[in-house]
Amino acid sequence: MAGRECILKKVTDLNSESGLISEDNKITVINELRYTFKLKYLLAAAKIPKSSFYYKTNYKVNNHAKYEYEKKVIEEIFHDHKGRYGYRRITLELMNQGIHINGKTVLKLMKQLNLKCIIRQRKYSSYWGSIGRVARNLMKRNFRATRPKEKWVTDVTMFNVCGQRVYLSPILDLYNNEIVSYEVSIRPNYELVSNMLDKALEEVTPKDELTLHSDQGWHYQTKEFQDSLKSKGITQSMSRKGNCLDNAAMESFFGILKTEFYYSQKFKSITQFIRLLHEYIYYYNNKRIMSRLDGLSPVNFLNKAENIC
Repeated sequence: MAGRECILKKVTDLNSESGLISEDNKITVINELRYTFKLKYLLAAAKIPKSSFYYKTNYKVNNHAKYEYEKKVIEEIFHDHKGRYGYRRITLELMNQGIHINGKTVLKLMKQLNLKCIIRQRKYSSYWGSIGRVARNLMKRNFRATRPKEKWVTDVTMFNVCGQRVYLSPILDLYNNEIVSYEVSIRPNYELVSNMLDKALEEVTPKDELTLHSDQGWHYQTKEFQDSLKSKGITQSMSRKGNCLDNAAMESFFGILKTEFYYSQKFKSITQFIRLLHEYIYYYNNKRIMSRLDGLSPVNFLNKAENIC
């Protein structure tokens, strides 16, 4: 009898006008009773249209599993890139995999999964005053290039690893944001920059009409550096004194590098740091996608452009 009384109580609740039972709760009760009573009588008692019942029931079933697959893919992308991707870049990567969902939805799903990308922090200055010829600022903050080897930017940055300083000198091509050459050293001497430049110049000819932009660091004012540029027909450009925004494209790369690589982990030795730095720069060039490169990595963007040509 107790079971019968319970059923009768539920049927009575369906017809309640007190507002104590919500429509969603009524639907839950109907689903419990539909194999004991005819559905049409239950819906009539609850004053719920059949269309609303089926819509709500189907919504609940679908919503429970909604975005489950997408969440798994988002987690995979996030962890594959070691937390370096925010929702915008993850949205692009999802599109590359044929999954088209809104960026705001990706952000919401990342919050549900408690996935937070690394927050960028923020420099070593090689400015020693005027020790040689200072070139004019020809770049003028125009960091757009229409072809490879049209505009390069360079600078030196420093890392503190295990109580010792490590220096990185890269060259970045503004066409596809690729690091075309770099050198790592524990001393900020001229060889740090000259070795990087020698490697970069191997593929350059005077026909490229290339401009190389830097700050007014002492390396770039030396006669040796400037003669190397002249030998390849490269035009030199320099930022104005004390104006880091004139080389903002290079600063942006350093910001990404330090956020995604340097600040995100601890290093046991300088040897390990340098090895992982090589790995990161390879990752940056070949795998890390960028929105301004149509969701491609620098190398893939260049390859696609060359195939079209």
